[in-house]
Amino acid sequence: MKLKEILRLLISLVICQLAGVVGSLFTRPAIATWYNTLNKPAFAPPNWLFAPVWITLYFLMGIALFLTWRKGVQNKRARSALWIFFIQLFLNAFWSAAFFGLHSPGFGFLIIVLLWVAILLTIIKFARLSLLSSILLWPYFIWVSFATVLNLSLWMMNR
Repeated sequence: MKLKEILRLLISLVICQLAGVVGSLFTRPAIATWYNTLNKPAFAPPNWLFAPVWITLYFLMGIALFLTWRKGVQNKRARSALWIFFIQLFLNAFWSAAFFGLHSPGFGFLIIVLLWVAILLTIIKFARLSLLSSILLWPYFIWVSFATVLNLSLWMMNR
């Protein structure tokens, strides 16, 4: 890889990890306090599992972002795919603010449904440019699908 591509890869990885950092600013303080007081379904994972899963997913997103960015922003399809990617990345961080920051499973559910749709659109757009970049987002899509069900359950159990 050329230096320019290595730099793009690093930027892509950092951008995605930063979304996780932003989300954690809302999540971390609420875990030991508000979140622990919620009634949870039997399938709720232990709290310690979330950080390693998200770090891994943000890493995969970073590689997918790089593979698409590599197609060039002059490419109309790539530019469109990148816009949708950044919308879903924003929704990802915003979900943490809605759910944990505002202590609102209802608002969180609305945001996570929008996030789910945005991830699906990103996967479709990325697949048209690089099958690998699309495949790298599948674990993220599966995790957010699970998180959507969990979010809905938390909302229903704690109204």
